[in-house]
Amino acid sequence: MGENISEYKFKRGFKPENERIRGIMEDIFEVKPAENGGKLTLRYGAIKELKAWVEDKKLFVETSSDLSVKDEKLILDTNKRFRDFLEEATGYTAKERLKAAKKAVAGE
Repeated sequence: MGENISEYKFKRGFKPENERIRGIMEDIFEVKPAENGGKLTLRYGAIKELKAWVEDKKLFVETSSDLSVKDEKLILDTNKRFRDFLEEATGYTAKERLKAAKKAVAGE
């Protein structure tokens, strides 16, 4: 419970490279991610574990929430950083990612 794997396309000009993703993770979360088997992993705030990796020119992100965190400011900060990470990594805003996800579900 609390785990989620998502995949994201990269906007043109946003390179699907682990090294670029590592730099973004460090900048946004202010934590150095560990690397294991090509997956970058970190812990931050209300995220028990975040794994990110590039496969087939897509970004895959697996998250596990720390459900014990009750500090609302920390939860909001964690969510904002996560959204910022996805936007900087993929080039797509939250609104654009939602639109793409709806298209994928509809099978367009």
